[in-house]
Amino acid sequence: MFLKSFFTNSAGILVSRIFGFIRDLLSASILGANLYSDIFFIAFKLPNLFRRIFAEGAFTQSFIPNFAKAKKKSLFSYKIFIRFILFLLLFSLFVTLFSDFFTKLIAIGFDEKKIKLASTFVAINFYYLPLIFCVSFFAALLQYKNHFATTSFSTALLNISLITALLYSRNLNKQDIVYAMSYAVLIGGVLQVIAHLIALKKKRLLKIFVVGYRLSKKSKKQKQSKIFYKSFYHAILGNSTAQISAFLDTWLASFLASGSISYLYYGNRVFQLPLALFAIALSVGIFPKIARMLKANDEQNALKLMEKSFWFLTFTLSISMVGGIILSDEITKLLFQRGSFTDINALHTSQVLSMYMIGLLPYGLSKIFSLWLYSKNQQKIAAKISLYSLGSNVLLSLALIKPLGVAGLALASSISGFVLFIFTINSFGVKQFLDIISLKKILQLLLILSVEVALLLWFKDIIDVYI
Repeated sequence: MFLKSFFTNSAGILVSRIFGFIRDLLSASILGANLYSDIFFIAFKLPNLFRRIFAEGAFTQSFIPNFAKAKKKSLFSYKIFIRFILFLLLFSLFVTLFSDFFTKLIAIGFDEKKIKLASTFVAINFYYLPLIFCVSFFAALLQYKNHFATTSFSTALLNISLITALLYSRNLNKQDIVYAMSYAVLIGGVLQVIAHLIALKKKRLLKIFVVGYRLSKKSKKQKQSKIFYKSFYHAILGNSTAQISAFLDTWLASFLASGSISYLYYGNRVFQLPLALFAIALSVGIFPKIARMLKANDEQNALKLMEKSFWFLTFTLSISMVGGIILSDEITKLLFQRGSFTDINALHTSQVLSMYMIGLLPYGLSKIFSLWLYSKNQQKIAAKISLYSLGSNVLLSLALIKPLGVAGLALASSISGFVLFIFTINSFGVKQFLDIISLKKILQLLLILSVEVALLLWFKDIIDVYI
């Protein structure tokens, strides 16, 4: 079952990322890396930050265990949904009314003219947040029923919407292009919600809301809801290190030359592909199984599953990491260098990409080992570990931004990934981790990586002639 869910998630992510790269290719070509591209990425930063935190596990990791334990599942689900959606709608309205203030929070290095220009787009894009919460909530219900396909493939709808907007507005001025992209974000969110509602109807899960509404009129506060909120707040922090780090990078990059935010965005987009394709897809697939094993006190089989997952990720992410670093220039040029995206834009983006790729392995491995903590309801420990990593990222970013510029921010994020991994392993258990380590597999990996390096350097010389 977990292999099926892994391949379903992986296939969906791959389809979505293919459309995402087409979107980025068009965005780089039509908008380039300048003030207007920075403005759009700033505007989409906050809702996209929450999307990643919600979609990559925090809500699901807290909701599903409590949903399973709830005596009145319909009532529990309905109350959680109503409270979240009302809060997010009011918060989105608040952001609209004070969009200048929130824009300044995201891009503190922008001057007043840039703030005024960007604030309108921040207000528009923020309404994607309540839409993506609906998607995450519906996805959790579907995952409980072992249905992963709708969620994994529906992310492509956002990218298709943005691609359509870019093609439609390509001959307009850059400000109008940003308007088109901002409204396309909302359209993509609505399409994702509709896709999930159709899936819920097929799985006969829509009745949960009807029954929950009726029960809510005569029920008292549930104990399970309190437990959910407590675990959810900790899970949010524990799952958000990479996203908050990226947010911090954007904040500091706003002090640098125009285009720096875009370099970070494009570099991080490439970095996120193997992370999502392997680490996130695998963690989503194995989490329910590990949770059930530990609940049944079957720790031995849970550790065997962790061992298989560890070596699968170690091999796939190491190969991806080495390839991304060696071919960072070629990847950047092939994906983005055309139209308004110049040689100098490609150079800066490739430097950022190579720095991000250094942190691929620790971030990916941290994903699966943190599942052990969540399965044992140790969200508070995971949250503390996340804070240690985030603190190291802040200090390193401030130290590296001056000598290395925008690439220093990416390097700081990668080093904080190692901090995250070390503390996660410590909480998982150093002895348990060492039992997983195999000298034979390490030698196999080193041999594969040596062959990969030799082949890529040979391949690099060939393709450099044509790029």
